[in-house]
Amino acid sequence: METMLLTSLQNPRIKFLVKLRDRRPRDREGKFLIEGYRGVRRALESGWPLAELYICPELFQGGNEPALIEACAASGTVVFETTLPVFQKIAYRDRPEGLLALAPQRRLAPADLVPPPRPPLYLVAERIEKPGNLGTMLRSADATGVDALLLADACTDLYNPNVVRASTGSLFHVPVVEGSTPEMLAWLKAQGVRILAATPHAEPLYTEVDMTGPLAIAVGAEQYGLTDPWIREADLAVRIPMLGQADSLNVSTATALLLYEAVRQRLPKGLTPSPRDYRDTAHGAGGCDPDADEAW
Repeated sequence: METMLLTSLQNPRIKFLVKLRDRRPRDREGKFLIEGYRGVRRALESGWPLAELYICPELFQGGNEPALIEACAASGTVVFETTLPVFQKIAYRDRPEGLLALAPQRRLAPADLVPPPRPPLYLVAERIEKPGNLGTMLRSADATGVDALLLADACTDLYNPNVVRASTGSLFHVPVVEGSTPEMLAWLKAQGVRILAATPHAEPLYTEVDMTGPLAIAVGAEQYGLTDPWIREADLAVRIPMLGQADSLNVSTATALLLYEAVRQRLPKGLTPSPRDYRDTAHGAGGCDPDADEAW
């Protein structure tokens, strides 16, 4: 496999990659960056096209990188090797692993979703502001077999590098659809999906309601929670008991609790997917990671 060596910090390709750290160039170009062994591998495994791969062998941390690079090249990815200073310029991690891919964005609407053969489980995230929280929620959605993440009135760019990083590759396995609150509510109602709203003002505990049917668990922004339309249109409202001085949990922590309660109820009834078979619920879905467990 032949690669082109990039040695200049002024190379136009390098300048282009640096610009993609900002949302406006990402949206204009319809591209984003995937950094690290795990993210690149999971994108490749999921069938997400990787246009270009930039490598710096000096930063490799194990023996698995060459096989992954060969697999990327075999799939049609153009591979570039860089010097250490060049890679440090394009990397956004504190501890780069010597792998960074350029990939196209995907934008899905609710109509792009294909309902699974069992009662679906969706996660609605309304106005989430912090990229790390959104990435962690994607990771929990992946782990619990969520059929899709619905981003309502998104405040955070799905392709922010910190979303991609915190998701540890789950972005490539969980279909993510974007739209306004009215669009999301209308679609869920049309599909016969019950909406469960998480709010500290509810009376029932989250463990006291039935989560085995078609369900969308809705959580809201870090500071204010769900807006009135979601509370008003919800079929169920539940709370997580708070027994200390804190009056709420981090939204990503609350999301994990709610999703795993749904798994607890669905698992004995055979209503959970086989590992990762939910990757195909949207049209077109097709080493080591030292930062994987960092707190956000």
